[in-house]
Amino acid sequence: MSDLPQTAHPRPEVLAAFEGATGFMPVDEGLALYAAAVTAARRTGLPVLEIGTYCGRSAILLAEAARETGTVALTVDHHRGSEEQQPGWEYHDPTLVDPEVGRMDTLPRFRRTLHAAGLEDHVIALVGRSPRIAAVWGGRLALVFIDGGHTDEHATADYEGWAPHLAPEGLLVVHDVFPDPADGGQAPYRVYLRALAEGFEEVSVTGSLRVLRRAATG
Repeated sequence: MSDLPQTAHPRPEVLAAFEGATGFMPVDEGLALYAAAVTAARRTGLPVLEIGTYCGRSAILLAEAARETGTVALTVDHHRGSEEQQPGWEYHDPTLVDPEVGRMDTLPRFRRTLHAAGLEDHVIALVGRSPRIAAVWGGRLALVFIDGGHTDEHATADYEGWAPHLAPEGLLVVHDVFPDPADGGQAPYRVYLRALAEGFEEVSVTGSLRVLRRAATG
């Protein structure tokens, strides 16, 4: 199914930084994301973008892909944590709460993550709400990686806001796609189905990560 390059692989020290970073993405899915980013950036020469940065685990691999292809990785996040990361919820990490304001703040950890990986110069962090940034974004993108809020409201807004900015033959990557509700929330799965219905072609499946290509005439 996949036509992504199987030889695309980050440097060992970058993969080690990814594995040591705070976050949830498994290695096999991270490598699939990296391969997609390298493919898309080489094909178009355009930036790659992710929605939902958290502490920068996946951003490491996008930044490495940007370094490898001579482009830049854009990260979109308000850095206040998604719904499931708030106090009292399953994925809450109290070490990420800013004691002065009493709210989640993953931006300092994200910056330290990129610094430790030696990849700060290859990333532009866009700090704010995804729909607001998408509304003022004027450029084309090689790849859009949707991994932000997992409610229907947020996942749909991310898709509607950013998919139109994909270049023809650009890649749309959706994380946490679970066809079986017993495995996880359904909002990313519904976004994935909508993308297929709207003309995207699936090019690879790795765990819960789906890579789709926009039509050449899109």
